[in-house]
Amino acid sequence: MTSASRTDSTAPERAVRSSLPALASGSRLAASTLLGALGVRPFRDRVLERRSTLNDTLPVHSKWWRDHSASDGELLYVAIGDSAAQGIGASAPDRSYVGLLAEHAREVTGRSIRVVNLSVSGATTELAVRDQLPRFRALEPDLVTVAIGANDIAQWDSEAFERNIRSIFAKLPAHAIVAELPCFHLRRHERKVAVANRMLRAIAREHGLTVVPLHALTRRRGLRGILTEFANDMFHPNDHGYRVWADAFRPAVSAAAATRVAEDALAGRVH
Repeated sequence: MTSASRTDSTAPERAVRSSLPALASGSRLAASTLLGALGVRPFRDRVLERRSTLNDTLPVHSKWWRDHSASDGELLYVAIGDSAAQGIGASAPDRSYVGLLAEHAREVTGRSIRVVNLSVSGATTELAVRDQLPRFRALEPDLVTVAIGANDIAQWDSEAFERNIRSIFAKLPAHAIVAELPCFHLRRHERKVAVANRMLRAIAREHGLTVVPLHALTRRRGLRGILTEFANDMFHPNDHGYRVWADAFRPAVSAAAATRVAEDALAGRVH
Protein backbone atom coordinates (compact mmCIF):
# COMPACT_ATOMS: atom_id res chain seq x y z
CA MET A 1 0.00 0.00 0.00
CA THR A 2 1.42 3.40 -0.93
CA SER A 3 1.33 6.66 1.00
CA ALA A 4 -1.00 8.07 -1.66
CA SER A 5 -3.59 5.43 -0.90
CA ARG A 6 -3.43 6.36 2.78
CA THR A 7 -3.90 10.05 2.11
CA ASP A 8 -7.46 9.68 0.79
CA SER A 9 -8.53 7.16 3.45
CA THR A 10 -11.72 7.65 5.40
CA ALA A 11 -11.73 7.32 9.20
CA PRO A 12 -13.36 3.83 9.10
CA GLU A 13 -10.71 2.63 6.68
CA ARG A 14 -7.92 3.90 8.88
CA ALA A 15 -9.46 2.32 11.96
CA VAL A 16 -9.86 -1.06 10.32
CA ARG A 17 -6.39 -0.93 8.84
CA SER A 18 -4.76 -0.09 12.13
CA SER A 19 -6.29 -3.22 13.67
CA LEU A 20 -4.95 -5.54 10.98
CA PRO A 21 -1.70 -7.47 11.42
CA ALA A 22 1.12 -6.65 9.07
CA LEU A 23 0.17 -8.33 5.81
CA ALA A 24 2.19 -9.28 2.78
CA SER A 25 1.77 -10.80 -0.66
CA GLY A 26 -1.55 -12.70 -0.90
CA SER A 27 -2.73 -11.14 2.35
CA ARG A 28 -3.54 -7.91 0.48
CA LEU A 29 -6.63 -9.73 -0.79
CA ALA A 30 -7.64 -10.70 2.72
CA ALA A 31 -7.37 -7.09 3.84
CA SER A 32 -9.57 -5.77 1.04
CA THR A 33 -12.12 -8.55 1.62
CA LEU A 34 -12.34 -7.74 5.32
CA LEU A 35 -12.74 -4.04 4.68
CA GLY A 36 -15.49 -4.78 2.19
CA ALA A 37 -17.27 -7.08 4.64
CA LEU A 38 -17.21 -4.29 7.21
CA GLY A 39 -18.90 -1.95 4.79
CA VAL A 40 -15.92 0.04 3.64
CA ARG A 41 -16.97 -0.17 0.02
CA PRO A 42 -15.00 2.83 -1.31
CA PHE A 43 -11.76 1.22 -0.17
CA ARG A 44 -12.63 -2.17 -1.66
CA ASP A 45 -13.77 -0.59 -4.91
CA ARG A 46 -10.56 1.40 -5.21
CA VAL A 47 -8.48 -1.73 -4.65
CA LEU A 48 -10.37 -3.58 -7.36
CA GLU A 49 -10.03 -0.66 -9.74
CA ARG A 50 -6.31 -0.36 -9.09
CA ARG A 51 -5.86 -4.11 -9.48
CA SER A 52 -7.59 -3.94 -12.83
CA THR A 53 -5.30 -1.08 -13.86
CA LEU A 54 -2.19 -3.07 -12.93
CA ASN A 55 -3.55 -6.08 -14.81
CA ASP A 56 -3.38 -3.93 -17.92
CA THR A 57 0.39 -3.78 -17.48
CA LEU A 58 0.82 -7.56 -17.73
CA PRO A 59 1.23 -7.68 -21.53
CA VAL A 60 3.29 -4.48 -21.46
CA HIS A 61 5.84 -5.92 -19.04
CA SER A 62 5.90 -9.26 -20.83
CA LYS A 63 6.62 -7.61 -24.18
CA TRP A 64 9.31 -5.40 -22.62
CA TRP A 65 11.20 -8.44 -21.31
CA ARG A 66 10.79 -10.33 -24.60
CA ASP A 67 12.12 -7.38 -26.57
CA HIS A 68 15.11 -6.89 -24.26
CA SER A 69 16.00 -10.59 -24.23
CA ALA A 70 17.33 -10.14 -27.75
CA SER A 71 19.95 -7.65 -26.57
CA ASP A 72 23.58 -8.72 -26.62
CA GLY A 73 25.50 -9.25 -23.41
CA GLU A 74 28.79 -10.70 -22.28
CA LEU A 75 27.03 -12.57 -19.47
CA LEU A 76 23.61 -14.21 -19.58
CA TYR A 77 21.21 -13.82 -16.65
CA VAL A 78 18.11 -16.04 -16.70
CA ALA A 79 15.18 -15.60 -14.29
CA ILE A 80 12.46 -18.14 -13.48
CA GLY A 81 9.46 -16.82 -11.60
CA ASP A 82 6.04 -15.18 -11.60
CA SER A 83 4.64 -11.63 -11.68
CA ALA A 84 7.22 -10.41 -9.16
CA ALA A 85 10.01 -11.25 -11.62
CA GLN A 86 8.00 -9.50 -14.32
CA GLY A 87 7.92 -6.41 -12.11
CA ILE A 88 4.16 -5.95 -11.91
CA GLY A 89 3.56 -3.04 -9.56
CA ALA A 90 6.88 -1.36 -10.32
CA SER A 91 7.08 1.95 -12.14
CA ALA A 92 8.88 0.18 -15.01
CA PRO A 93 9.75 -3.45 -15.79
CA ASP A 94 13.44 -2.92 -15.07
CA ARG A 95 12.54 -1.74 -11.55
CA SER A 96 11.59 -5.32 -10.69
CA TYR A 97 14.03 -7.28 -8.59
CA VAL A 98 15.23 -8.95 -11.81
CA GLY A 99 16.02 -5.60 -13.37
CA LEU A 100 17.72 -4.37 -10.22
CA LEU A 101 19.83 -7.52 -9.98
CA ALA A 102 20.86 -7.25 -13.62
CA GLU A 103 22.01 -3.71 -12.94
CA HIS A 104 23.89 -4.90 -9.85
CA ALA A 105 25.59 -7.70 -11.82
CA ARG A 106 26.79 -5.15 -14.38
CA GLU A 107 28.32 -3.05 -11.60
CA VAL A 108 29.95 -6.04 -9.90
CA THR A 109 31.45 -7.56 -13.02
CA GLY A 110 31.98 -4.59 -15.31
CA ARG A 111 30.39 -6.74 -18.01
CA SER A 112 27.31 -6.19 -20.14
CA ILE A 113 24.38 -8.42 -19.13
CA ARG A 114 21.80 -10.03 -21.36
CA VAL A 115 18.63 -10.83 -19.40
CA VAL A 116 16.24 -13.60 -20.43
CA ASN A 117 13.27 -13.33 -18.11
CA LEU A 118 11.30 -16.57 -18.45
CA SER A 119 8.83 -15.62 -15.72
CA VAL A 120 5.10 -15.55 -16.36
CA SER A 121 2.60 -13.57 -14.30
CA GLY A 122 0.41 -15.89 -12.25
CA ALA A 123 2.79 -18.82 -12.60
CA THR A 124 2.68 -21.63 -10.05
CA THR A 125 5.43 -24.20 -9.65
CA GLU A 126 3.42 -26.51 -11.90
CA LEU A 127 3.19 -23.90 -14.64
CA ALA A 128 6.88 -23.12 -14.28
CA VAL A 129 7.68 -26.78 -14.91
CA ARG A 130 5.38 -26.83 -17.91
CA ASP A 131 6.19 -23.48 -19.51
CA GLN A 132 9.52 -22.18 -18.25
CA LEU A 133 11.72 -25.24 -17.84
CA PRO A 134 11.56 -26.28 -21.53
CA ARG A 135 12.85 -22.84 -22.51
CA PHE A 136 15.44 -22.86 -19.74
CA ARG A 137 17.00 -26.11 -20.97
CA ALA A 138 18.02 -24.43 -24.22
CA LEU A 139 20.06 -21.76 -22.41
CA GLU A 140 23.51 -21.70 -20.82
CA PRO A 141 23.20 -18.95 -18.22
CA ASP A 142 26.00 -17.40 -16.21
CA LEU A 143 23.56 -16.24 -13.54
CA VAL A 144 20.22 -17.79 -12.55
CA THR A 145 17.61 -16.66 -10.04
CA VAL A 146 14.44 -18.54 -9.15
CA ALA A 147 11.55 -17.14 -7.09
CA ILE A 148 8.46 -19.29 -7.54
CA GLY A 149 5.78 -20.82 -5.35
CA ALA A 150 3.86 -17.93 -3.82
CA ASN A 151 0.93 -18.59 -6.15
CA ASP A 152 0.80 -22.21 -4.95
CA ILE A 153 -0.37 -21.12 -1.51
CA ALA A 154 -3.91 -20.27 -2.65
CA GLN A 155 -4.57 -23.88 -3.71
CA TRP A 156 -2.01 -25.54 -1.47
CA ASP A 157 -1.00 -29.09 -2.28
CA SER A 158 2.19 -30.03 -0.44
CA GLU A 159 2.84 -33.15 -2.54
CA ALA A 160 2.46 -31.28 -5.81
CA PHE A 161 4.63 -28.42 -4.55
CA GLU A 162 7.43 -30.79 -3.54
CA ARG A 163 7.21 -32.66 -6.84
CA ASN A 164 7.36 -29.47 -8.88
CA ILE A 165 10.18 -27.89 -6.89
CA ARG A 166 12.19 -31.08 -7.31
CA SER A 167 11.60 -30.94 -11.06
CA ILE A 168 12.72 -27.31 -11.25
CA PHE A 169 15.77 -27.59 -9.00
CA ALA A 170 16.98 -30.74 -10.75
CA LYS A 171 17.40 -28.74 -13.96
CA LEU A 172 19.30 -25.83 -12.42
CA PRO A 173 23.07 -25.39 -12.57
CA ALA A 174 24.93 -25.52 -9.26
CA HIS A 175 25.42 -21.74 -9.28
CA ALA A 176 21.67 -21.00 -9.40
CA ILE A 177 20.20 -18.83 -6.64
CA VAL A 178 16.73 -19.67 -5.33
CA ALA A 179 14.52 -17.63 -3.01
CA GLU A 180 12.27 -18.63 -0.18
CA LEU A 181 8.61 -17.73 -0.47
CA PRO A 182 8.02 -14.25 0.98
CA CYS A 183 6.23 -13.63 4.24
CA PHE A 184 2.42 -13.60 4.11
CA HIS A 185 1.98 -12.76 7.82
CA LEU A 186 -1.56 -14.12 8.18
CA ARG A 187 -1.30 -17.24 10.30
CA ARG A 188 -3.37 -19.45 8.01
CA HIS A 189 -1.08 -18.63 5.10
CA GLU A 190 2.13 -18.64 7.09
CA ARG A 191 1.62 -22.24 8.15
CA LYS A 192 1.61 -23.26 4.49
CA VAL A 193 4.52 -20.97 3.67
CA ALA A 194 6.55 -22.51 6.49
CA VAL A 195 5.99 -25.99 5.05
CA ALA A 196 6.82 -24.80 1.54
CA ASN A 197 10.03 -23.13 2.65
CA ARG A 198 11.18 -26.18 4.62
CA MET A 199 10.71 -28.29 1.50
CA LEU A 200 12.39 -25.71 -0.70
CA ARG A 201 15.46 -25.41 1.55
CA ALA A 202 15.82 -29.18 1.91
CA ILE A 203 15.62 -29.80 -1.84
CA ALA A 204 18.01 -26.92 -2.52
CA ARG A 205 20.53 -28.50 -0.14
CA GLU A 206 20.28 -31.79 -2.03
CA HIS A 207 21.33 -29.96 -5.21
CA GLY A 208 23.88 -27.66 -3.58
CA LEU A 209 21.89 -24.53 -4.48
CA THR A 210 22.13 -21.19 -2.68
CA VAL A 211 18.90 -20.13 -0.93
CA VAL A 212 18.30 -16.45 -0.17
CA PRO A 213 16.29 -15.50 2.97
CA LEU A 214 13.43 -13.68 1.27
CA HIS A 215 10.92 -14.77 3.91
CA ALA A 216 12.95 -13.47 6.83
CA LEU A 217 13.69 -10.18 5.13
CA THR A 218 10.09 -9.47 4.11
CA ARG A 219 8.83 -10.51 7.55
CA ARG A 220 11.15 -8.04 9.24
CA ARG A 221 9.72 -5.19 7.18
CA GLY A 222 6.54 -5.42 9.28
CA LEU A 223 3.86 -2.74 9.21
CA ARG A 224 6.19 -0.13 7.76
CA GLY A 225 6.78 -2.34 4.75
CA ILE A 226 3.08 -2.97 4.28
CA LEU A 227 2.32 0.73 4.27
CA THR A 228 5.14 1.82 1.97
CA GLU A 229 6.33 -1.12 -0.14
CA PHE A 230 3.26 -2.33 -2.01
CA ALA A 231 1.61 -1.18 -5.22
CA ASN A 232 -1.91 0.21 -5.37
CA ASP A 233 -3.41 -3.24 -5.86
CA MET A 234 -2.17 -4.06 -2.33
CA PHE A 235 -0.69 -7.29 -3.69
CA HIS A 236 2.45 -6.66 -5.72
CA PRO A 237 5.53 -4.79 -4.47
CA ASN A 238 6.15 -1.26 -5.65
CA ASP A 239 9.61 0.14 -6.45
CA HIS A 240 10.49 0.23 -2.74
CA GLY A 241 9.29 -3.33 -2.24
CA TYR A 242 11.27 -4.64 -5.18
CA ARG A 243 14.41 -3.07 -3.72
CA VAL A 244 13.80 -5.19 -0.62
CA TRP A 245 13.51 -8.31 -2.79
CA ALA A 246 16.71 -7.36 -4.62
CA ASP A 247 18.46 -6.85 -1.27
CA ALA A 248 17.64 -10.45 -0.36
CA PHE A 249 19.35 -11.69 -3.53
CA ARG A 250 22.18 -9.19 -3.79
CA PRO A 251 24.93 -10.87 -1.68
CA ALA A 252 24.45 -14.20 -3.44
CA VAL A 253 24.33 -12.51 -6.85
CA SER A 254 27.55 -10.63 -6.08
CA ALA A 255 29.31 -13.86 -5.15
CA ALA A 256 27.98 -15.81 -8.13
CA ALA A 257 28.82 -13.06 -10.61
CA ALA A 258 32.33 -12.60 -9.22
CA THR A 259 32.94 -16.34 -9.33
CA ARG A 260 31.81 -16.49 -12.94
CA VAL A 261 34.16 -13.70 -13.98
CA ALA A 262 37.05 -15.39 -12.15
CA GLU A 263 36.29 -18.69 -13.89
CA ASP A 264 36.30 -16.96 -17.25
CA ALA A 265 39.62 -15.32 -16.46
CA LEU A 266 41.19 -18.65 -15.48
CA ALA A 267 39.89 -20.23 -18.66
CA GLY A 268 41.30 -17.40 -20.76
CA ARG A 269 37.88 -16.10 -21.73
CA VAL A 270 38.47 -12.52 -20.66
CA HIS A 271 36.23 -10.20 -22.66
